[in-house]
Amino acid sequence: MEPTTTADAFFDRALLEEAAKKSGLLWVRAEGQPHSRALWHAWHDGAVVVVGDGAEQPLHGLAAGSTAAVTVRSKDKWGRLVGWTAQVSELAPGSEGWTGAVEELKGKRLNAPDTEAIGERWARECRVLRLEPSGPLAEQPGSMPDGSHAAAPMPSPVITRQPIPAGLPKLLFRSRKR
Repeated sequence: MEPTTTADAFFDRALLEEAAKKSGLLWVRAEGQPHSRALWHAWHDGAVVVVGDGAEQPLHGLAAGSTAAVTVRSKDKWGRLVGWTAQVSELAPGSEGWTGAVEELKGKRLNAPDTEAIGERWARECRVLRLEPSGPLAEQPGSMPDGSHAAAPMPSPVITRQPIPAGLPKLLFRSRKR
């Protein structure tokens, strides 16, 4: 939905920024990838920044110069709130943009094993990506697509879809009777 006025564009940008700042997770689907992935992030200098690969979250398919579909949930209702297309760029370790992004991300990183040296580890092992909004919002209140957005679980060796063993209920209930 194309904003019709400058005021609409301003409010769309304000909604996008506020949603990204307040949400702890966002869903990102890299160009050419079939599934969205949940990523923790920070808002810095007009864009979402994420750190990944190495010992951090996987950034499958996200590469500098590509685009990605980003969806943010509502902080209070947990439903889809806003979606947009982002231009992906990689920040060079040690650059001014990278340093600012890392400072924002450090505050969002929970349970880091090496809080004091996390910046150095990220510079060695990880990539810091900037996802800058481009174009109009793809989804927003009042213009959400119809239909379910439910997706089948991603393939994993730890997911089983087999019936429970026949003797399991007996074992469980027998322990309660004693």
